[in-house]
Amino acid sequence: MIDIQYLLWLQEIRNATGGLFDEFFNSISKVAVDVMPFLPFIIFWCVDKKWGYRFLMTLGVGEVVNGIIKLTVCAYRPWIRSDLIEPAGDSKSAATGYSFPSGHTMSGTCTYGTTFAWQRKKRSWVAVICGVLIALTGFSRNFLGVHTPQDVIVGFTEAVIVICIVGVVQKKINGDDKILDILSVIGVIAIIGALIYITQKPYPMDYVDGVLLVDPGKMMNDSFKACGAFIGLLVGSYIERHYIRFEIPVGAKNLPILAFVGFIIAFSWKEYFAPATIVAALGGHWGNFVARCILWFFVVAVWPVVIQKECD
Repeated sequence: MIDIQYLLWLQEIRNATGGLFDEFFNSISKVAVDVMPFLPFIIFWCVDKKWGYRFLMTLGVGEVVNGIIKLTVCAYRPWIRSDLIEPAGDSKSAATGYSFPSGHTMSGTCTYGTTFAWQRKKRSWVAVICGVLIALTGFSRNFLGVHTPQDVIVGFTEAVIVICIVGVVQKKINGDDKILDILSVIGVIAIIGALIYITQKPYPMDYVDGVLLVDPGKMMNDSFKACGAFIGLLVGSYIERHYIRFEIPVGAKNLPILAFVGFIIAFSWKEYFAPATIVAALGGHWGNFVARCILWFFVVAVWPVVIQKECD
């Protein structure tokens, strides 16, 4: 098990340095999944609508695909495979879902990678920083002991593939609403199929001393979040394209404030209000599905109406 040996070597470095770099790499990981997913919202509201949609679609597709692969492979985390692995700090409790492929790496690569594609000809220094952050995010998952190298490599690879496909499709469609409507219907059908698949497929049920090693039910939560977000994006984009027709009010003095308020609302919903209300009432699966659906629908079809009204 070369992968486990590699993680043990990194663990020795952590121990030898007294955890000096643990918080740095933990912060890198957290930024990738707790902060960067909000970047597409800001871009959509007040920077570039077309690129905003590209960011949202890339992250949305990436999270759905990552979840399906995780629940298909059902790879256990490194510390389950070897009791010698001791993840750093609270990274173990923050690691949700099965191990393969890395969701943090995928999510970080989707947002940083799309930024790289967006800015590489305009601001090369931004592209360079994004490239460095992609590498640091992937390495942080190994350094913290929560993912194997193959988890990170595949997470990165799937994100790059999604970024390329979404970019090519967006250019081919070129804003054609009829094609977008067809793709939206296909997307909804695909999500329904994905939900049926992940809820009906068999999962490993391994016990140690009468205790279930990994609860498949908990492992599905992230996929329900991803599917809900994608449905919210598809439905919201249909309404936005046909009825709202949002145009960024470039130059409006209150646009930055409105974007900041929208961010606060979105962040508060995701971190506090949704878990305390809908998730608590409906449970980890459908509660997370509905909560993320509402969040992404809000981003695409609700807050743009507020921005247009307040900036008229």
